[in-house]
Amino acid sequence: MKLSFTLLLSMLILNARSQNELYKEQYRPQFHFSPAKNWCNDPNGLVYANGEYHLFYQFNPYDNVWGHMTWAHAVSKDLVHWQHLPVAIPEENGIMIFSGTCVLDKNNTSGLGKDGKAPMIAIYTGNGDKNQSQCLAYSNDNGRTWTKYSNNPILDLHEADFRDPKVFWHEATQKWVMCVMLSVQHKLQLYSSKNLLQWNLMSEFGPVGDTSSVWECPDLFPVPVENNATEKKWVLTMSMAPRMQYFVGEFDGTTFHNENPANLVYRPDYGGDYYAAIGYNQLPSNAQPVMIGWINNWNYANDIPTTPWKGAMSLPRNISVRKTGSNWLLVQQPLKELASLRNSVLQLEKYNVSKEKDAGFTGTQFEMQCTIETATKTQAGIRLAYGNNQYCEIGYDAAAQKLYIDRSKIANSNFNNNFKSASRFETSLAPKKNKLKLQVFFDNSIVEVFANDGEAVLTAQIFPGKEQQGIKLFSQSGSTTFFDVHAWEMRSAW
Repeated sequence: MKLSFTLLLSMLILNARSQNELYKEQYRPQFHFSPAKNWCNDPNGLVYANGEYHLFYQFNPYDNVWGHMTWAHAVSKDLVHWQHLPVAIPEENGIMIFSGTCVLDKNNTSGLGKDGKAPMIAIYTGNGDKNQSQCLAYSNDNGRTWTKYSNNPILDLHEADFRDPKVFWHEATQKWVMCVMLSVQHKLQLYSSKNLLQWNLMSEFGPVGDTSSVWECPDLFPVPVENNATEKKWVLTMSMAPRMQYFVGEFDGTTFHNENPANLVYRPDYGGDYYAAIGYNQLPSNAQPVMIGWINNWNYANDIPTTPWKGAMSLPRNISVRKTGSNWLLVQQPLKELASLRNSVLQLEKYNVSKEKDAGFTGTQFEMQCTIETATKTQAGIRLAYGNNQYCEIGYDAAAQKLYIDRSKIANSNFNNNFKSASRFETSLAPKKNKLKLQVFFDNSIVEVFANDGEAVLTAQIFPGKEQQGIKLFSQSGSTTFFDVHAWEMRSAW
């Protein structure tokens, strides 16, 4: 099915106008990806092909709330600056296009290539009347136009909750592997294929870990072990609204074996607004894995006070793992290329804080780094969007060894009771030699916090008033020293 002319024309007009008339709204993120207009949720089909990073994502072409799920499309050369393209795979005949994956079929195993060129293959969940099945579309022009496979679906168990295929090539066994969820049963199924068209069940994983909500949006990929040039582990991620969890272990081509304690839950992000993250397929061989997630929360997603768009993507995160005792921890760091957006810099070598002190700069669009010398009983950190005694607090409780975000004092929180009640997020984090390193990105309505070089990450949305642009450092129950304070104004990527 090719995109209808009317929808294509409207998208082309929107693309031409978007950079001139949009991306100037109060809460609009400037260095996080967001659609020009309308609703978006899960990132889909992340693949590097022919020199471009492709981002497909769940999109409503008609409204600024969830519905009419379709794959929208954008491309980038650096994962920082993005170009919007027309809708890729539209809803049709009552079948919505739910989440899935995209690969470049380099050897044309599917037989769907043309003129000797490798096709791009999208495998997604077709969501129909009380049935979810896996379907395929293909492109022979680098993802610009798509055709739905005539023999869809390619995998159908006649289940109402069977979704979100992630497909990758497993080099060691020379086959395609699909991860897909039996969501209500809390089971990941692993299938194999030689041609992307016929699939055979290999194994299942679960239930284990967090089963408090349905499982969806799986991913399975190898990642490097930190500070080890040769060793790799396999990471399995999944989402259960409104959170995520991950497992670390080995994949032998048939079965995933978890090596972390089965009774513990590990989360890639401990904030309130990071979901459905997946990694890029087919990155260059020397590239570190990259993940992107959706910044929102199903408990209030339709109600956040943004217009004419709703929803955004996280910063691209490089992924590795770190062995701590007997546990494998996910380590996430923001893409280094984001530094290309840095503008003016504030640099302070040392800052002693008792109670509260101005940070020396203001704004709602910046990156900040600092090291906090932790004292035994203090709570210390950074207050963003400060004004009229309202702010968002990023803090570290030294006595409890907890890193937290508290948005309970932010100006605009009455748009949804679930948002208002979900005001504080925290995780355990031990200091390193009595020091805590913070890297904070604030992008008008998005806060991403990376602590101790990515050992812990928290993401949250906040909606301050226009006048609330102050930044303060604080310390309670004693004084705190802040070292190596740096802050950069960030330019818009649009």
